[in-house]
Amino acid sequence: MAAMRALSGAAILWAWEVGAAQHPLDRALTMLGAACPDVPRERLATLSVGERDARLLALRERQFGAALPGYAECPRCGERLEFTLDAVALRGDAPAGPVPDAPARTYDVAAEGYELRFRLPDSRDLAAVVATVGGDPAAGGRLLARRCVLSATRDGAAVDPGELPEAALDGLSRRMAEVDPGADLLLDLRCPACDHGWQAPFDPGAFLWAELAVQARRLLREIHALARAYGWREPDILALSPWRRRYYLELVDG
Repeated sequence: MAAMRALSGAAILWAWEVGAAQHPLDRALTMLGAACPDVPRERLATLSVGERDARLLALRERQFGAALPGYAECPRCGERLEFTLDAVALRGDAPAGPVPDAPARTYDVAAEGYELRFRLPDSRDLAAVVATVGGDPAAGGRLLARRCVLSATRDGAAVDPGELPEAALDGLSRRMAEVDPGADLLLDLRCPACDHGWQAPFDPGAFLWAELAVQARRLLREIHALARAYGWREPDILALSPWRRRYYLELVDG
């Protein structure tokens, strides 16, 4: 098992440069890969969606702290809400420690007369859905069932997972949400102006990426200023602690 580490300046720039051209699914794995360089990317891709996102929240906590500032606009009156989320509370009981070497767990559910054994969807499954069916939820659910249901029976007879009825797929989806609640994080919001309440999805990968992109651009500006002032190379500048870089920048600006 390999432990997650905070990202150095060089790792932030690497993840930002690589991730800029990637799909958000791949970008999430790139950020985790930068924090877990000893774990093969293929292993990270087998984490369930909830386990992956819990580790992204743990990385965010390690990198920037547990408090996540957020905002939303009320869909009824347009009022802007500002709030602070807690990374620890968001990831709940989901595993967020070292990435295990063990294979994915399997689960069982009885749904509409069908007995199903399944594993949880992971990044590979989501990528297949995006590549194959795009934004069609019904087709996406059927493809996930085909990929994640390991066995399906009815009255003792085997059934093709791709032929499961909608009611059985709904039961499968509910069971998946029970065992991997962090896979679909929803925020309960209420507008202080009009008292309208609603739920908004929260994507840990998108949130962390936005912050890393800001940090990467800040680092590049610092590198540019110090290289121009002193003629130092980028690796030497990144090797300085943030405090020493900041002091040198103050000298340059002064």
